Amino acid sequence: MAYRVEKSDDEWREQLGDEQFAVLREASTERAWTGELLDEERAGVYACAACGAELFKSGTKFDSGCGWPSFYESVRPEAVELIEDTSLGMVRTEVRCAACGSHLGHVFPDGFGTPTGDRYCMNSIALDFTPES
Repeated sequence: MAYRVEKSDDEWREQLGDEQFAVLREASTERAWTGELLDEERAGVYACAACGAELFKSGTKFDSGCGWPSFYESVRPEAVELIEDTSLGMVRTEVRCAACGSHLGHVFPDGFGTPTGDRYCMNSIALDFTPES
């Protein structure tokens, strides 16, 4: 990643508001089936809601039935950081935006039927969607 967005917690909180701050900066999770982007089907790009870095393309989005938008790969491997997460008494892989370090969701190796076998399970509130024009 060529740049890194650095802001204080106060700056992030002012920019994001309470719900987005909780997910993006404190690794919270939005409730399943509530996200605005879950049923988005238009062609376009999904970017980090905190810094605007491109993360996923619509062509990699699929209906995994998990209640959160799912993708089988990021726009580029270096667009996201993968970090071991041992919270909640289990081992998972957290996905963060490589440009600003914001929490996006988790990736699981159960994307059966996808080209990569992965399921990037992302919080809608962590993403901004820009449709193709």
